[in-house]
Amino acid sequence: MPIRIPDSLPATSVLEGENIFVMTERRALHQDIRPLNLLILNLMPTKIVTETQLLRKLSNTPLQVNVQLLQTKSHISQNTDLTHLHSFYTTFDQVKGQQFDGMIITGAPVENLEFEEVDYWDELCEIMNWTRSHVHSTFHICWGAQAGLYYHYGIEKRTLSKKLSGIYEHTIIRKRSPLFRGFDDRFYAPHSRYTEITMEQLLEKSELEVLALSHEAGVFGVKSADNRQFFVFAHPEYDDDTLAKEYFRDVKRGLNPQVPAHYFPGDNPSLSPIVNWRSAGQLLYTNWLNYYVYQTTPYDLSEIPLESSRI
Repeated sequence: MPIRIPDSLPATSVLEGENIFVMTERRALHQDIRPLNLLILNLMPTKIVTETQLLRKLSNTPLQVNVQLLQTKSHISQNTDLTHLHSFYTTFDQVKGQQFDGMIITGAPVENLEFEEVDYWDELCEIMNWTRSHVHSTFHICWGAQAGLYYHYGIEKRTLSKKLSGIYEHTIIRKRSPLFRGFDDRFYAPHSRYTEITMEQLLEKSELEVLALSHEAGVFGVKSADNRQFFVFAHPEYDDDTLAKEYFRDVKRGLNPQVPAHYFPGDNPSLSPIVNWRSAGQLLYTNWLNYYVYQTTPYDLSEIPLESSRI
C-alpha cells in the first residue's frame, strides 16, 4: 500500500524520484475503495498445488481480494479430485456475464503441442477474447503467456533444443516500472519450459514493452502498453521444491533430464535447494495487484473499456 502524505511535503518529490509510490492527499480524497474481484484460470494438472502457490502470493497484502477459481469445461482434469473441482471451481459459462478487476491465466504442460492441438484451445480463445472487455488487467504465466501472445498478437512460440529448467538471474529493463518497485538491480526466478518467445519477435510489436530478461533464460516478461495484459515466461510463484519434484518425476520416467541450473547446491540433487527467488516473486504479484489492478481499475466494473483488436 502507498504512504499518504501532504501534496507539498518536500519528501514527496524525492520519494517519487526513487520510484516509491506516494499517494497525495488530493488523490486519496478522490479514491473509492471496495474489494477486488480476481479470477484464476487454473490450467495446471496439479490444481491444488498451483492454486495454493498463487493464493500465497496474492494474500500478503492489506487489500481485500475476492478470488474465484476457474477450470475449463472442455477438458476435465485427471489429477485433481472431482469433489475438489465441484466444490471450489466454476466454469466460464457461469462467470462470463461478470466483470473482474484482475485475472491470472496459468501455465500448462502442453508446450510440445501446437496451440490448436490443445483440446481446450477454442474455449481458451473465447476466454482470452472475453478478458478484453470484462477484465481490467490479465496476468499470463509461462505457457499461458505464450498462448496469450499468440492469440492477441500472432506471435509463434519456438521450440528449444532442450528443456529450460532452473533458477536464472534477470536484469530489469524498465527500472522505473511500478511492477519492479522494491526489486534489487538483479533478481532471480524459476523457469521450466520447452519453448520460448524471443526478444526479436517481441520488438516487432510496437504495442508491447519488454520488462526484464536473462542472458541465459531469455525474456522474463512483457506487457501491453496500456497495462491491460501481462505475460511472464517464468514461474515466480514456485515453491522451493517444485523444480526438484519435476526433475525427479522426469528421472523416474526415464527421460534423463538435465539437473535444473543454479538450483541444487553444487548441482547435487541430493542437497536441498537454497531459495533466492521468493521475495522477488512475492513483490511481483503484489506490485501487479496494487499498481495495475487496485490503483487503476474502475470503481464501477461496467466501465472497463474494450481493448482494441490486436491482429
